[in-house]
Amino acid sequence: MKTVRRTPLEPGFMLAPMIDMTFLLLIFFMVTTKITKEQMKLEVALPMAKNAVFPDNLADRDIINIDGTGTYYIGNEPTSKEALAKYLARRFKEYPPLRLYVRADRNTPGRQIKELMRLAAEAGAIDVIFGSYSK
Repeated sequence: MKTVRRTPLEPGFMLAPMIDMTFLLLIFFMVTTKITKEQMKLEVALPMAKNAVFPDNLADRDIINIDGTGTYYIGNEPTSKEALAKYLARRFKEYPPLRLYVRADRNTPGRQIKELMRLAAEAGAIDVIFGSYSK
């Protein structure tokens, strides 16, 4: 009887677990990332500003839209002044700090913007930026 000598197998790179892990990470980041582009679908004619700059990171900001007639929107959902005040207060209480990105139409009445700033200050907003276009 002949004895067969086996050579030890070298461990190889296992590709299947790497693909599984990459897939799980991809799903995790897709689910946990706040998608702000969806909140900016509302057609708002932003005013022009000579030195306008797009913010580096909008991920931690709540987007408030105001159309030309002065209607408030949380993202793309229309809301009343009272509901907006409750939303801002709840948002500050549950997930501080409160940082806002306001997209107001160029035809928005000034009193609506002033009212929004008052609501934001009462809710505890620490940072409010306004959207505009650069020439």
